[in-house]
Amino acid sequence: MTESYFAGAYWKGRSETVEQCAQRAAALFRFLGRIEPTWNRWCETANSFEEASRKQVATDADSLRKHFSRKDWQLGDAFQYSLWAGVRPDETSSVSGMCGSADPWTPSSCVLSPPDEGPLSERILTATVLSQVVREMALVWEPEFGLATSSEHYGSMSSRPKMGALPGWVMYFSRQRGTVPPLPAPVRVEPVADLGTLVVLTQERFTVTNPDHVALASKVQQVLDAAGLLHPLRLLS
Repeated sequence: MTESYFAGAYWKGRSETVEQCAQRAAALFRFLGRIEPTWNRWCETANSFEEASRKQVATDADSLRKHFSRKDWQLGDAFQYSLWAGVRPDETSSVSGMCGSADPWTPSSCVLSPPDEGPLSERILTATVLSQVVREMALVWEPEFGLATSSEHYGSMSSRPKMGALPGWVMYFSRQRGTVPPLPAPVRVEPVADLGTLVVLTQERFTVTNPDHVALASKVQQVLDAAGLLHPLRLLS
């Protein structure tokens, strides 16, 4: 079975200007371009790969500010974005999300979706790269929670999963969520500046088809639940 993966940062109720959102997004795109050459050219979506390839979007802060300021990329007080990168139709990545909203009910997010198969997938879907991505998302966006994992495993744990309430391969917890307790081997725990904590379950690719991975995730979930770290997103002080 081919599994799909994502890496994301999530938070609620933080009002920010278009300039602030553009600065944060630009910092993330600079990082992505450093770790993967095909992530240096981003485009808007369109009806075909050829058409979309012609709709390139510069990802410096000033260009993103102009992009976010377009009315078709705004939703209430939020700025939306959805860009993709890739040299072939069957091997593309996307970055999408929303930022800037003070709405306590609508989460803000930044989500990277790499391809499921192919050379790029093999390069990106590693504990080393995804932990770097989640760490950078935490530094850039200062979210409440971050997660990189298999969509199939995440969906298998609940028919209506709520972001922040379930574990995954790589997790980030803001310090405002609490202190991460000792976790069983081979889980790796490390600080992210003074913002929070990164947790990586396995150094090999986490997959729902590996019973050892699923058992480890369940064990870690129990410990994190007991520590009060797994719960739906909420407003932070």
